[in-house]
Amino acid sequence: MRYDRRRNDDPANPIRVINISYGTGGTPNSWSDPVQFAVEQAWLKGIVVVAAAGNEGNSDLVVSDPASDPAVIAVAASTTKGTATVADDDFASFTTIGGNNRSVDFVAPGESIVSLTVPGSNVDLTYPSAKVGTTLLRGSGSSQAAAVTSAAVALLLQARPTLTADQVKTVLSTSASFVSGLAMTRNIRALNLGAALTSQNLYATGWNRSSGTGKLDDARGASRLVRDNVALGGNNSVWGPLNPATWAPRSAAATSWSGGTWMGYRVAGDGWTGTSWASRTWAAATWTGKPWNGATTWTDPDWAGHYWSGHYWSGHYWSGHYWSSDEWATALWS
Repeated sequence: MRYDRRRNDDPANPIRVINISYGTGGTPNSWSDPVQFAVEQAWLKGIVVVAAAGNEGNSDLVVSDPASDPAVIAVAASTTKGTATVADDDFASFTTIGGNNRSVDFVAPGESIVSLTVPGSNVDLTYPSAKVGTTLLRGSGSSQAAAVTSAAVALLLQARPTLTADQVKTVLSTSASFVSGLAMTRNIRALNLGAALTSQNLYATGWNRSSGTGKLDDARGASRLVRDNVALGGNNSVWGPLNPATWAPRSAAATSWSGGTWMGYRVAGDGWTGTSWASRTWAAATWTGKPWNGATTWTDPDWAGHYWSGHYWSGHYWSGHYWSSDEWATALWS
């Protein structure tokens, strides 16, 4: 979970922004959560992390993990009400608005956003009326709002490459536009890239870091990966047992990776091929995950032995209903 691992693989175009359009089902303590520890490592390396607040409705005041991390940019979805002005924008009805564990930083367009789809995926098959042509889909959710914000961050850094991650967050938050309705009453404003491009408010406040030594199950909550009718639980990853205390301390975090191996588990290939992002391909690597129910083998071959080869997943079960979470059930796809 070291998001910063490949930051400088292309020295001419280092990774500067990560979009996290998902959330875990738990509400762990921010000062010990392993997931928040992981995203903080990217942030501390200068990578701006944008995370979706969640889609549990305006009555939900708890943003999803890792948007709950105080360092990252937490984004809720806005409704534009079909106008070009942001003055009448407000929280979309489905979006989590935060306030208990932390407030969202601002809202961004998240209704009926046209974006790429994965042909044959669960969303692609379940919502045929939302498809636009064969490769696009019109969807709504804080995931879309986070993606819009990530694109804005990329454009901001292209224009102002010397900004730090903390300064990017400050610039975007303080230059955001005033809106209406519930968002106005909660003092949440709307993303305004044009204003951010010229903003000189670079003051950045500090934030408390996570130790990373908390329980993985606290982050999972009720959202579980299930295989062979057994839910993944305890301090186990899909590769095997994981004790957060052995990798989360900052002294260990810098050495937990060796090539594409993490904590002794083969996670990815050891490098890239090609000379730029446009032509790079991920080196092949076999994932040798082990059952977490005490068995020695899976009852089917759909996990053990699958591998990344080039830019695609070689198995066919990575799409479809296995990649889903009840935490996002209220997102709209029309």
